[in-house]
Amino acid sequence: MCIKFIHKFLEYLKLVLYGLIQGLTEFIPVSSTAHLKIISLWLGIEDPGSSLSAIIQLGSVFAIFWYFRDDIFSFTTSNSKNKLDPFLFKNLSISIFVGTIPIIFIGGFIKIFIPDFLDSNLRSNLSIAIISLLMAFFMYVAENSKNKFINLSNHNYRDSLLIGFAQTLAIIPGVSRSGVTISLALLLGWKRRDAAKFSFLLGIPAISLAAFVELLSSLTQYSNFSFLPLIIGLTTTFLSSLLAIDFLIKYISKRGMKLFIYYRVIFGISILLNL
Repeated sequence: MCIKFIHKFLEYLKLVLYGLIQGLTEFIPVSSTAHLKIISLWLGIEDPGSSLSAIIQLGSVFAIFWYFRDDIFSFTTSNSKNKLDPFLFKNLSISIFVGTIPIIFIGGFIKIFIPDFLDSNLRSNLSIAIISLLMAFFMYVAENSKNKFINLSNHNYRDSLLIGFAQTLAIIPGVSRSGVTISLALLLGWKRRDAAKFSFLLGIPAISLAAFVELLSSLTQYSNFSFLPLIIGLTTTFLSSLLAIDFLIKYISKRGMKLFIYYRVIFGISILLNL
């Protein structure tokens, strides 16, 4: 009985840990997939794998909806002080749709024709370390770019499509969806706060699709899995994601991405030293 209780407790604790890592790193530009893999390894627990990682991302999706609920729904409320301009809402909706097209086609192609893509050498520690260092350099270049005048109101659909293509690179562990999309937006001339906000909104369909596809394709794999620990993991992801979103929007708009650039360099080097 005692052993069974300990086993159950560890199962819950493991999902809470996965949820914390996922939530805190999904939106901060450091790559949640890489951290789930590497931190699990350093702590001596199993890698959650691409399927479980994608499923608990649903908690991050719920967090985006909750955090931006006023922006998403206020345009329909006539007495809202934060009412969105209908044209702006329509323009933003089209932008998100355009930006989602690349991940649907490229992600769908990989899922159908290269099903072992995420479990290939790209998920190795060496690959994650190298990509983390390359992303640090890319983020550094973006952070030091000038002419940041584009925002959610005056951007064009070409920007949306280019950022959407950048988002597809996040399929590779270690890239970071928020890191690559915010960085490209900055290179295109976006203001920091608007770049971060668009990255989050663009992530709603992308993360949702990935999570639901993995959930459906993994029903057999998790048929014997206790869903209560999974729900606890999702709840933990939701709460920690809210903290990460709020922190990143406020931090990047004032101080940029230098902190995360330094962190990615340290993270990449640490992995290389432990190979």
